[in-house]
Amino acid sequence: MLDPDDTVVLYEELAFQDVMPVRWDCQPPEPAAAVGLAERNLLVMQAWDALEDHAVLEKADENAPLAAEIQRLDRKMTLLLALVGQLLALNRPRPAPVPLRFNARGALWRPLEAAPQAGAQGILEIYLHECIAQPLRLRGRITAVAATGEVKVHFDPLDDALCAVITKITFRRHRRQIAGRHAPNRAS
Repeated sequence: MLDPDDTVVLYEELAFQDVMPVRWDCQPPEPAAAVGLAERNLLVMQAWDALEDHAVLEKADENAPLAAEIQRLDRKMTLLLALVGQLLALNRPRPAPVPLRFNARGALWRPLEAAPQAGAQGILEIYLHECIAQPLRLRGRITAVAATGEVKVHFDPLDDALCAVITKITFRRHRRQIAGRHAPNRAS
């Protein structure tokens, strides 16, 4: 995996990199179930986008008297989502987190269990946040398995709305990392 200070690229596009629970499912869904997969994935990504966006709370603006109340309600909803996610996770434990890089075109990770074979088709499940019980489920084909155990998958084409959300979150994370590197050191 790349150094976190480097620009992370996969399939010649900016990629998101983090440590997350990931599972490869070699049983693709039936065609009827695959239809609803795009809608569920979009909802999962929109929920994650909302959680990522809320991660940076700002002081309440005195011109917006309801801002403090909205932030308080937002924290309560986040806590409620975390509790529900924990309860649901008891029924279906998540895999152990591993370093992961992904974008709308594919993913790269090192599974803790036996790596799938190159050419295998299936679904990569990415558990984006502990508050979101349902994983992002992306269909694809394994394009390479490195001697180091890293697995590279190329996703089947995603719908435009899902691609847009993945790209938006990836770019926002990259922008924040760059801003964090260029911020003056506050310890001095």
